[in-house]
Amino acid sequence: MKLTEYGNTSTQNVVAGLTLARVTALNHQQYTIVTDAGQFSAQVAGRMLNFAVGPEDFPTVGDWVQVRLPDTPLDLATIERLNVRNTVFLRKGAGRGHEAQLVAANVDWLLLCMSLDGNFNLRRLERYLAVAAASGAQAAVVLTKADLAQELPAQELAVQYIIGTAPLIVCDASRQDGVAALAEFMQSGLTYAFLGSSGVGKSTLINQLSGEQTQSTQAVRTKDAHGRHTTTSRQLLRLGNGSLVIDTPGMRELGLVEADVDATFSDVLAFAAGCRFSDCTHQQEPGCAVRQAVADGHLDAGRLTGYLQLRAEQAENVALRGKTRENAKIDRMFGSKKQMKAMMKVARRKRR
Repeated sequence: MKLTEYGNTSTQNVVAGLTLARVTALNHQQYTIVTDAGQFSAQVAGRMLNFAVGPEDFPTVGDWVQVRLPDTPLDLATIERLNVRNTVFLRKGAGRGHEAQLVAANVDWLLLCMSLDGNFNLRRLERYLAVAAASGAQAAVVLTKADLAQELPAQELAVQYIIGTAPLIVCDASRQDGVAALAEFMQSGLTYAFLGSSGVGKSTLINQLSGEQTQSTQAVRTKDAHGRHTTTSRQLLRLGNGSLVIDTPGMRELGLVEADVDATFSDVLAFAAGCRFSDCTHQQEPGCAVRQAVADGHLDAGRLTGYLQLRAEQAENVALRGKTRENAKIDRMFGSKKQMKAMMKVARRKRR
């Protein structure tokens, strides 16, 4: 086993006494790593735990880390350092919280999967593209279950309009239609993360690409086209052609943490350049060129709705996430805000 087989194409500085490794699996804070010396189970060092402010400070699948190898293969390796990430895919944790959840790191391509049955949703695709643009990775769209499409040509055109020049691959994994094209697209040494809702066929595609049953699959509920969660943990797999894939748990919601909404809506921005006011919100201001484009039929109303929704959500989550990280730093340094204020009060008295 060599790390070059897991995407290591550059010389990374490693501290003396430590070994370079890549995280290939994460399940309930239990890590699996690969090194030039083989595969090991690993845990995070206490120092990393103590200095971590948020989830981004912990390793995730795809990360390059520096580890202290165990004396025997039965013992756990210790992850001492987290190397700088080239790309990172984040989402807001499920529910009402605003803490970020790491999905994958050091990914070259995000393969955004959407099925052509009841799961087909252009607004969801826009959301995925916005998050993908902020990750630093390139994005391609994979449309699955082509045999269930009601209006395949129209659906393809609608998707292609939204994604612009990004690659689009149409598959029916049950008959391997399009799977060959996807396999040809995936290059040796590059890392690809499959992202999409439950039941869109991510695990089935990976099984077809690998030529074996590496991932379990389940049927989709016919009444609402909702899938059941098949993949419950994240792992990085190496395919026969040398490409690396990360299958992620199906996402019923993808909250924005870091997103490049503007990059996903270049058509909206093009019309916005003609607005009377430079800070136009495209909602009720006079002289709004974007709303006029919708009225004239030059811009789809759904595009404007999606843009406004994502911009508002992004602004709210960025502000709340910043506050969450600030509070975490205070708790780590002082124990709580109350204790911080008490210490500041004592310090002011000493200065008098």
